[in-house]
Amino acid sequence: MGTLGFWRLAQADPGWIAAVDPDGTEHRAGDLLARANRLVHGLRELGLRPGDGICGLAPNGVDGLVLYLAALQAGWYYTPVNWHLTGPEIEYIVADSEARAFFVHERFAGEGARGARAIEPHRRFAFGDIDGFRPVADLTDGRPADPPEARTAGTAMHYTSGTTGRPKGVRRPLSGLDPDDAAELMAFLPSLFGITPGRPNAHLVTSPSYHTAVTQFGGTALHMGHTLVYMDRWDAEETLRLCERYRVTNSHMVPTHFKRLLSLPDEIRTKYDLSSLRWMIHAAAPCPVPVKWAMLEWWGDCIYEYYAATEGGGTLATPEGWRSHPGTVGTAWPISELLIVDDDHRPVPVGTPGTIYMKMAGVAFEYKGDRAKTEANRLKDHFTVGDIGYLDADGYLFLCDRKADMIISGGTNIYPAEIENELMVHPKVADVAVFGIPDEEWGEQIKAVIEPAPGHRPGPELAEEILGSLRGRLAGMKWPKSVDFIAEMPREPNGKLLKRKLRDPYWEGHDRAI
Repeated sequence: MGTLGFWRLAQADPGWIAAVDPDGTEHRAGDLLARANRLVHGLRELGLRPGDGICGLAPNGVDGLVLYLAALQAGWYYTPVNWHLTGPEIEYIVADSEARAFFVHERFAGEGARGARAIEPHRRFAFGDIDGFRPVADLTDGRPADPPEARTAGTAMHYTSGTTGRPKGVRRPLSGLDPDDAAELMAFLPSLFGITPGRPNAHLVTSPSYHTAVTQFGGTALHMGHTLVYMDRWDAEETLRLCERYRVTNSHMVPTHFKRLLSLPDEIRTKYDLSSLRWMIHAAAPCPVPVKWAMLEWWGDCIYEYYAATEGGGTLATPEGWRSHPGTVGTAWPISELLIVDDDHRPVPVGTPGTIYMKMAGVAFEYKGDRAKTEANRLKDHFTVGDIGYLDADGYLFLCDRKADMIISGGTNIYPAEIENELMVHPKVADVAVFGIPDEEWGEQIKAVIEPAPGHRPGPELAEEILGSLRGRLAGMKWPKSVDFIAEMPREPNGKLLKRKLRDPYWEGHDRAI
């Protein structure tokens, strides 16, 4: 496979452009390596030891990347913090992760300063100028750029967004490996998709890098010698421009990106040269079958899909596998196993929906500080995140929905994702959410909340037109009984719908079984 691992690659070719910031600033590998080395020396002087943690509240770009690279060679846990959180939410993560240093970019100074109350003042560091924070230069200036001694592999510790309660850190035991060897092992994930190392290759970072998949796929691309091209905020045409400008070969996207790319006028879609695309990977949310077909028709067989979780994974759908099994999220990775069970934890027959449990060989985890949650989500050595799905006779997994989102109306199980996928393909729908609301007779009735596409006026006529499009495609029992319109759907930047924000107001004063 050739040389793998950022540190080896940077030493061999320090002039390689390893990363491009959103403003177009290019960063040589040798410079990033020196920054990461100096940071390790400085934090060690601050007293950090293997097994300690650091938190970073930084936008997409090389500042956060340097924190990650430092942790990976010093045996630390690195927790990238969601910059949409409020001060108290940030404070909880800094405290819960037991961070020994907290780094905040000046863009997020307000909430970052509130969140910093969980850590001593001399352990607060700023990219830029923030009152009460020490400049990062205090840690790095005058420190050697040489590799630190006694290097040992660290890892990222991400916090799950979770549907209930506070987020939990997914903590894995440190491997004790040499960081270069650990980096080489990380190349296993992209190899599942057929991604090859070396140049010229470029990985486009389209989503916030505090998400697990963004860290994983961006980090592994870097370790394979690919240039990371960062986006600050996602924009459909800008995505195409960057793909052409940097000859992007791979990226990690979500179905919402596809829907908005497909909404671009033809003159924009055909304006850019996308011939470099080879491995455009998507996950995080169900992708409507017609949307996937349209993307395959436009971009060709470079679109790969997978199903996994912060806790582990997963499945992979190659373009060929998906074409022969439309709607699937693929078959199990070689190092993963799937188990589909009923409510009594008994395996279900082929084609029968049940709760999906997974395990990944040799990869253990715990929810930090929450043994009860760790055990509750386990079935022997498998875990679940609460998704419902089924396996077909060929071993392909199909998702139905989250267990918590399932609607039970008149005793019948109804999966909102199926309805959402049918509504989403309507040209006047920009985004949609379907969920159950209280119904005295049926227990729950189906509600649709729709974000109209630009230029279309919300109202009864539009609702009737959209619902009418379901005729002949979806059983009447699955049609929403009512439609509300919303200016913008509440989604996390990684594409996950915050359905509880929409659903909970309808359930105030009612008990919901799920």
